[in-house]
Amino acid sequence: MKKQYNQGIVYAILAYLSWGLFPFYWKYLDFIPSADILAHRILWSSVFTMSFCLLVKRNYLRKYFSDPKSLVKLLTTGVLVSINWGIYIYAVNSEQIIEASLGYFINPLVSIMLGMIFLGEKLNKIQLVAFLLAMAGVVYLTINYGRFPWIAIVLALSFGVYGLMKKTMNYDSMSALAVETTLIAPFALGFLIFNASDAGISLATLPFSVSALLVFSGIVTALPLYWFGTAAVRIPLYSIGFFQYIAPSLKLFIGVFLFHETFSATHTVSFSLIWIGLALYIGDIVIKFTINKRLTAQYSK
Repeated sequence: MKKQYNQGIVYAILAYLSWGLFPFYWKYLDFIPSADILAHRILWSSVFTMSFCLLVKRNYLRKYFSDPKSLVKLLTTGVLVSINWGIYIYAVNSEQIIEASLGYFINPLVSIMLGMIFLGEKLNKIQLVAFLLAMAGVVYLTINYGRFPWIAIVLALSFGVYGLMKKTMNYDSMSALAVETTLIAPFALGFLIFNASDAGISLATLPFSVSALLVFSGIVTALPLYWFGTAAVRIPLYSIGFFQYIAPSLKLFIGVFLFHETFSATHTVSFSLIWIGLALYIGDIVIKFTINKRLTAQYSK
């Protein structure tokens, strides 16, 4: 169990570090409409994951495609993650990275609440204080934002429910992602074919570097989701919730210091509360890990 938990921690960190650096990737493609990028992302994710699974995980594919209940669940998660991808790409390319980072700061709170409501997960006193501090920061920022942050809310809810479903389904991560994207891929392909004839945008008409980035979007999309799905079945949902702060923190840094979006005094107060909460939570994990390690060493003598 401890080995699985530690593996889950590593996979979660890999996933959120990758997602935190995503603005660089999508910003390079900001002259392409967000809907086109989303369609390519879905299509090439399907191609990459299906190719991989057909080579090494055929049994899982056969099992999921032959089970109607699994297909309904994976179609639902496919729709949820597609909505999340599309809104995020739109946010980056319309210079709203800070609002997108707000969404991913709210997302862990959604994950924690969903874990408590649907999975019966509990927080200790330190974790509860950390949670309340983070929530206070998010509520303060939302109230003082000046308008309803619809991008942030949709991002938080779509990925929060996606994470809950991945946790409860306990499917093989890569195979489930392959089925998810393949169920959505025909719609993406149809859109690209229709849009190419209507707007003249296609891989053949774009520069090679841009076409390559669109094709490789399948790999850069699939790997973090695979890592996330692997982490989701190894560690509690509330742990995933707090690790999620890695990605929006990186997004915030990129939006403010590299893309020069506005960071106000309200942002400073809110994000400080969130980071203090995160520091408390991580400190609690480190202390518990150290104590357990010492106890294990003591009893093994």
